[in-house]
Amino acid sequence: MPQYTLLAIETSCDETAAAVVRGREVLSNVLRSQLEHQRYGGVVPELAARAHLQSIIPIVREALQRAGLGIEQLDALAVTTEPGLIGSLLVGVNFAKGLALRWNLPLVPVNHLEGHMFSGFLEAEPPEFPFLALVVSGGHTALFWVRSFAEYSLLGSTRDDAAGEAFDKIATLLGLGYPGGPAIDRCAMRGNPQAFSFPRPLLNDPSDDFSFSGLKSAVRALLQRHYPNGVPEEVLPDLCASAQAAIVEVLVRKTLRAARRCRARTIVVAGGVSANSALRRQFQQEALRLGLRVVFPQTVYCLDNAAMIGLVAHEKLCQLGAEAFRTLSFTARPTPLRARSVAQQRCH
Repeated sequence: MPQYTLLAIETSCDETAAAVVRGREVLSNVLRSQLEHQRYGGVVPELAARAHLQSIIPIVREALQRAGLGIEQLDALAVTTEPGLIGSLLVGVNFAKGLALRWNLPLVPVNHLEGHMFSGFLEAEPPEFPFLALVVSGGHTALFWVRSFAEYSLLGSTRDDAAGEAFDKIATLLGLGYPGGPAIDRCAMRGNPQAFSFPRPLLNDPSDDFSFSGLKSAVRALLQRHYPNGVPEEVLPDLCASAQAAIVEVLVRKTLRAARRCRARTIVVAGGVSANSALRRQFQQEALRLGLRVVFPQTVYCLDNAAMIGLVAHEKLCQLGAEAFRTLSFTARPTPLRARSVAQQRCH
């Protein structure tokens, strides 16, 4: 298998990222998170695009410097094209096209979700095909049955809020700020996950779909009913632990149910929410009990990073060859992942 050296760019949301990879080896991985959004309690699309414009040149330059390479030493480029915020995506796509034209390099368009799905291959002990992949982040919650780098099926996705979005919105309700996932995770370590009984939406639904908007609404209703003047400091850890427990239970139980149906022996859990300590702990406990292997990428590869985009691009180059990526006719597409469960036999 050829070993392509390539520069990858990721700007799908509010992280500006660039990486240089050679095969499955990461030579550099640089990321800038946009702190500009904290005051607004969520990502503001226009601000995100502007921040990418300011950061992309220094981030790309730093990625090349850390790898010890000049752009003339690259074999190809890669860029995230979908899904995401259209303004953010356009910054990365247009910048990458400019580099490709200037340096006469092939440019590989990559789906952001594929990056997360295959991020386990950045680990020293990568998963083996076929495997079940749970991609869980601020914008996406979806289950995939993955047969190879070129063949996979969407089993189910969220019908409304993604799990990471639920974390962020609940954190805002609790006054913990943005991003909410890490704040809830830290606070929950001091709390009782059984202190409050929150709903587990679609937990017993036979589909592989998810739903988290009802949980967010339940937290809001409880706060309005019992704590209209603010949550007491001593109650906050219990609220965080209870809300987190509801999200984690749904993710783990529905994923394990799909794994049994698909007869999967390996599960990959990826995306920003996969860094949650309770989610990792419960998956590992259940996997040990059931004799399954669960692969979690390193925390740095759970975020919206460019190394995972470079990895996927390398596999595409190996499959199709560099000349297949000389055209620049593709464009950025913000296409969201809609819930559309497929038949059970699609596992095999």
